[in-house]
Amino acid sequence: MTVRPESDTPPRDPVDAIVEQWAAVRPDLDTTAMEVFGRVYRLSRTLGDRMEKEYARFGISRGEFDVLATLRRSGEPYTLSPRQLSGTLMLTTGGMTGRLDKLERAGLLRRSPDPHDRRALQVTLTDEGLRVADEAVSAGLAVQTEALAHLDEEQAGQLADLLRTLVLGTGS
Repeated sequence: MTVRPESDTPPRDPVDAIVEQWAAVRPDLDTTAMEVFGRVYRLSRTLGDRMEKEYARFGISRGEFDVLATLRRSGEPYTLSPRQLSGTLMLTTGGMTGRLDKLERAGLLRRSPDPHDRRALQVTLTDEGLRVADEAVSAGLAVQTEALAHLDEEQAGQLADLLRTLVLGTGS
């Protein structure tokens, strides 16, 4: 093990303390995965909480934002079926119905019969839903961009590439 001069030692975070505790009681363990996923988990929770606060300013939760954002990303006329939304967001139809009910009551989307299949519905963003989706995505990206400010452009690109490799490798 190479000992770095104190000035080259990276700052410590809570995961370092956990890894050190495991090393003391189970020196046989390779805790590399714990170091990576412990940090990914902590980062996800911290930023998720910050983004949830941003979305709350618009009267929506993170899950409701996901519905609005999915409709917005679909392009004009910002319409999808509940089944398409459920599939994209990996939600049960029951979970989707609750979100759609709340968003419809808030005037952010409307449900209407599908003109091509009278047994089906379509979900469309309202003008207010489009405005909220656009403002909320900008607010959420600001939170994420602020977090990435701790990395330079090359580091951010490397991290994105490494995470993509990991996601593809795990089938996520």
